[in-house]
Amino acid sequence: MHDGKLRLERYGLGFDAAGRWTSFSVAKSFTSTLVGAALRDGHIRSMDDKVSDYIPQMKGSAYDAVSIRQLLTMTSGVKWNEDYADPNADVAKFNNHKPDDGSDALVSYMRQLPREVPAGTRWLYSTGETNLVGVLVSQAVKKPLSQYLQEKLWQPLGMEQQATWILSRTGHEISGCCIQAAARDYARFGQFIADGARINGQSLVPDGWLAEATTTRVPTDRPPLGYGYQWWTNPDGSFAARGIFGQGIFIDPRRQLVIVTNSDWDKAGAAGNPQSAAREAFYQAVQQAVDAEAAGR
Repeated sequence: MHDGKLRLERYGLGFDAAGRWTSFSVAKSFTSTLVGAALRDGHIRSMDDKVSDYIPQMKGSAYDAVSIRQLLTMTSGVKWNEDYADPNADVAKFNNHKPDDGSDALVSYMRQLPREVPAGTRWLYSTGETNLVGVLVSQAVKKPLSQYLQEKLWQPLGMEQQATWILSRTGHEISGCCIQAAARDYARFGQFIADGARINGQSLVPDGWLAEATTTRVPTDRPPLGYGYQWWTNPDGSFAARGIFGQGIFIDPRRQLVIVTNSDWDKAGAAGNPQSAAREAFYQAVQQAVDAEAAGR
């Protein structure tokens, strides 16, 4: 998408515009945006409120004094293992966790994790923390996260197709992952963000919040990438939602450019993966083509 218009749409391997594709961690940026909506709607008071203010079951856990801001920037200081190749990693185990007391499975797993460093002192990528964000928003707005997404984004943006959101064992959306949607609808979300998170001239989020969300709040272990509120940030002002196996929504507000990628890479897209490097090169090539076009070259 360039200047709000579709410039290129291409599919392969039997997939087409009617197909829906799993977002993986691209869903994190949807979840973050719903935090902004809940703030604007008054359901969440402040980004500095504590997690346990909205999820009482987290009282007494390592997350008790962690703020919503720290949760969104993944700076809680709580121990977590996101190694997708390790069957004993937290990211593999939490989906199979069965709480003994009938509580929510995501909350039950996360509240048993130990603190590793003081909150706010370290960035550590944790899908579990975005899952907590989703539970927090759902608790705050007093409705399922998917219903809130439908009301705030899906219907107002005129999405072309229905989407689905995979649930945990105890019925909550796995908000760090797993929205299934059409490529054009991912692009509509990207364009909405590029346009300042406005629908019919009205902002969905508080003034200044989107700028904070999509610019570097903390450095990461993958320079030059930084991290905002569940968005990966670049030094040139562009930013992206990124999911394993090549999913992505790349947004360059200065160039009014939105690029959606759905993929099925054979590796998770860690630093140094040639497929990941090729995608970044593609983004840069499109930026250069847009600049050349604007210059009349």
